[in-house]
Amino acid sequence: MSVFNVELKKVVDDSYEIEIGYGLEDKLISDLKNGLVGNITKFAVITDSIVKELYADRILEKLTKAGFTADLFVFEAGETQKTRETKEFVEDSMLEKGYRRDCCIIAVGGGVVTDLSGFVAGTFGRGVPFINYATTLLAAADASVGGKTAVDTPLATNLIGLFNQPEKVYLDIATWKTLPERQVASGLAETIKHACIASREFFDFLKEHINEAFDIKEEVCERIANENCRIKYEVVMKDERESGLREVLNLGHTVGRAIETVSGYRLLHGEALSIGMVAEVKLAHKLGYMSLEESQEVISLFEKANLPVAIPEYINREELVKKLYTDKKVKNGRIRFVIQKGIGDIVEFEEGVFATPIEESVAREIIMEI
Repeated sequence: MSVFNVELKKVVDDSYEIEIGYGLEDKLISDLKNGLVGNITKFAVITDSIVKELYADRILEKLTKAGFTADLFVFEAGETQKTRETKEFVEDSMLEKGYRRDCCIIAVGGGVVTDLSGFVAGTFGRGVPFINYATTLLAAADASVGGKTAVDTPLATNLIGLFNQPEKVYLDIATWKTLPERQVASGLAETIKHACIASREFFDFLKEHINEAFDIKEEVCERIANENCRIKYEVVMKDERESGLREVLNLGHTVGRAIETVSGYRLLHGEALSIGMVAEVKLAHKLGYMSLEESQEVISLFEKANLPVAIPEYINREELVKKLYTDKKVKNGRIRFVIQKGIGDIVEFEEGVFATPIEESVAREIIMEI
């Protein structure tokens, strides 16, 4: 018997820029002309049925006028479309159009589009570069930054996917003006979560200015975009692949993701997260990490952002408790929660450990209270 050692040690630089601005389509084209993705001249623009006419058609036109080869690949809008079947549809459509390893994917849309497109990019031709052009506050706050890509299954959300960093992210605040109020509120849920994780000062800013976010007031939205990126970047930079610290970004998601799934996606992600955050602050208070006043302060801010803070009557709460076990933080069959400490900090239970096991009976008690 013989053993051959295959040494493949390498250093990978996955650094990328996040550009925040207004009307960034021309900047995207300029960056591509200046070598953002090297010599690639063929682009697959992936979008959904709503964003197509709003922004993707215009980006496609600019790409072709600039001399690039480009095609649109469109799927129906909505979280229910973030599936393996949609991924297969996009991949097959790209293959039929002659796309191979010499292409780049441009994701134009919200979190569903960026999540799915990043996953396609990571597996198509064993990996092609991709760019995120985020058109929602939720995508700007969460999905398009950090490199986590995935699809949902009937059993759980985001458990089939990979870590895949984009070449660049464009956060076009001008696109927020076309968002329905409900979508703005959904994005603000992740924004409030970030403040709860890392910045009491930002939390207080949101308390004072959150109504102006619905009016897309420039200085308020720029602060929101920058703070979201800063807080998430500081976590992802230290723990790209969620081996410890990055779990803090799942604050509120243990219950939130379960509610989103059990609701049949009648609730938007941010709406489900808002309810999940209510469960989390109640648990934090119960465990002695938050005062009652602090927990009520957090709940009040979600209400001020026009977000739900109670579990809808149509949701079966026992089914919801069972769904908690599909959360990706579950270890050895035990439900684990990230817990905030006051407002603007997270509990570190031991060095590098930011989630703690919670008995099902305790989780059930909290869920029955909401």
